[in-house]
Amino acid sequence: MWQQQIDEIKAGNTKTLARCISFIENEVDGYETLLQQLPPSATRVMGITGPPGAGKSTLVDALVGLIVEAGKSVAVICVDPSSPFNLGALLGDRIRMSEWYNNPKVFIRSLATRGSLGGLHPKIIEICDLVKTGGYDHVIVETVGVGQSEIEIAGLADMTVVVVVPEAGDEVQTMKAGLMEIADVFVVNKADRPEADTFVKNLRLMLAPAFHNHTAPVPVIKTIASQKTGIAELLKAVTDGFGQEKSQEKRYWLLAEKAFHLIQQKKMASVDKQVLKQQFEAAGANVNLYTFIQKYY
Repeated sequence: MWQQQIDEIKAGNTKTLARCISFIENEVDGYETLLQQLPPSATRVMGITGPPGAGKSTLVDALVGLIVEAGKSVAVICVDPSSPFNLGALLGDRIRMSEWYNNPKVFIRSLATRGSLGGLHPKIIEICDLVKTGGYDHVIVETVGVGQSEIEIAGLADMTVVVVVPEAGDEVQTMKAGLMEIADVFVVNKADRPEADTFVKNLRLMLAPAFHNHTAPVPVIKTIASQKTGIAELLKAVTDGFGQEKSQEKRYWLLAEKAFHLIQQKKMASVDKQVLKQQFEAAGANVNLYTFIQKYY
């Protein structure tokens, strides 16, 4: 039933792609069959994450410009905060990357986190696999950047770019250990700020193989995204990283992370928050939470 849509997506039909993304988002009947029929894809996913205010969106916009300039195509999935009223994305693709909205080589889709604590959309793995079917040269996923749970992007992306900004003092010393672990490339954006060079030097020392679990130094790229400075170096570092085969252990870890997320979703599908609320209303406010869970679940 879905083969026609898949063929249209492979042929570059962005309307069909957008419609099928909505089918997956809204769990339209049969969407799992669509996913099961997706062909394998060699397209790699670049994940962009980092704290709010680091300039991730400006960086992605500059990357898109460079990719298009090289005559290649790119799909960008922007994961935005959700509206508390309708769970839609608060920041729309037309606003954040309006320059590329009508460009035939660029596909942009904004997704809402829909309450997901990890800064990603609950169906991000499935949507990524669908988008990869479109034959784009690059697929970029930008997370909302919500703190420690940014680490979820590592389970999705083939290359994870962590964007930070230089700050006064020794903030680099207190950087989340999780972010240090997941980064395949570090970007120090807004590198025209004071003490940027000192920040970069300290970051490189912390990332040195002698002090960390990496077998080779993690690239640290200085950028000024608003001026498109350092973007070519960043894209080269990422594409070079794609060219280096990940170890078997890391590839299997990546697959296990994706599978765990999908199984978790499937197992939790029968749990409805509204039903939970009604059960609490029937049981009373002073019910023992653990007894309640044991009884109903």
